[in-house]
Amino acid sequence: MATILPPDGDEPVMPESTPRAPSPLSFPDYRYYWAARFTAVMATIAMVVVIGYQLYDTARTDYGMSIRQASFQLGLLGLVQFIPLALLTPVAGWAADRFERRSVAIFSNLIDITIAATLGWFTWVGGLTLPLLFGLAALHGVARVFSGPAMSAIAPNIVPPAVLPRAIAMSSIAWQSASVIGPAVGGLIYAAHPTAVYIFAAILLAVSAFTISRVRPVLPPPVEVRRHPLREMLDGLKFVWIERFLLGTITLDLFAVILSGATAMLPVYARDILHVGSEGLGLLRAAPALGAAIVALGLSFRPIERNVGVKMLWAVVVFGLATVAFGLSTSLLLSLAMLVLLGAADMFSVFVRGTLIQLNTPDHMRGRVSAASGLAISASNELGEMRAGAMAAALGPVPAVVVGGAAAVGVTALWAWLFPELRRAKTFEPQFKPAE
Repeated sequence: MATILPPDGDEPVMPESTPRAPSPLSFPDYRYYWAARFTAVMATIAMVVVIGYQLYDTARTDYGMSIRQASFQLGLLGLVQFIPLALLTPVAGWAADRFERRSVAIFSNLIDITIAATLGWFTWVGGLTLPLLFGLAALHGVARVFSGPAMSAIAPNIVPPAVLPRAIAMSSIAWQSASVIGPAVGGLIYAAHPTAVYIFAAILLAVSAFTISRVRPVLPPPVEVRRHPLREMLDGLKFVWIERFLLGTITLDLFAVILSGATAMLPVYARDILHVGSEGLGLLRAAPALGAAIVALGLSFRPIERNVGVKMLWAVVVFGLATVAFGLSTSLLLSLAMLVLLGAADMFSVFVRGTLIQLNTPDHMRGRVSAASGLAISASNELGEMRAGAMAAALGPVPAVVVGGAAAVGVTALWAWLFPELRRAKTFEPQFKPAE
């Protein structure tokens, strides 16, 4: 559900000050950063969409699996991407706080280029197998876990604090617009020639690596006392755990999306329910990002200022209800409309949650806390896919999506009761003084 946002600076900046601030794009380093994020997301999203479709199609065609059996394979695809995220997130957050952050991001791009080249070759020779697809999906999880914290920790060092609220929204536009274009273009290229989509992804990833290298060096912040790396890795998780506001904010997304994630079932809907093929799958994957991009664009011009906590909770409710409607739909147009609404609600929640989290994180822990937040986001996405795949194997894909969406609404009501701090967040002012 969630997309990873660039963090804010040390000093909180209220939204009313942003109209007087210059555009983030007036800073050359931010332009390079924006271009790097846009091209990398477009490449990886296009590649991931095609991997899911190829895995489902391979399971149905080459392995003779039923719809339910092949749906379960899609759930396993989410699981194998989550395992490296769960194991390496503390390491990735520590690396983002201890090494030159551009180098970490470029290293992640090189991993994904290797994946694209390998998949392109095996698609060309007709040698795709389920173990190969699972293995490369897991390797992509490794690239993601290092890229997220490093990229998130770069932004506060390349624009002034007064510009950061708009930089958050514009970074979201980069992510979401690439998430709109990537699946649609990837699906069309795959339909024209399956191998070409991986060539397309590799070129964009190379462009991303080059543009992030043009940003001035972003050195990790100095620390007064060096501690054991394992202790430093755990500090970010501990910081989130002891602060109820952060804990409630992050876990709301975690459990809501684990229960309601429908992304894993899109290849099933495209192939066997809506009967629209790989081109239709590209549209289905792009629709949530389209809704998210529209909301992100609006927030970049008119950021919300009041009752942010309650609005975040209602956005998650809308997300769950739109998921239910999508699950029941047998019309492509209605399905696309519900996915656009789902993505819009998701982006609204992501913007509020991401801003609140970043404003309450000290700079010297930003990489580790970003990694902890990223782990929750990835866990919700990947484990949500596993949940959907397992439930689809037992009940069928439609009940898996519908029940999950209804469960997300229930989780939101429960979290509003368990964490009243969320309801009481009236503005983006820090809810507590960040621990040093």
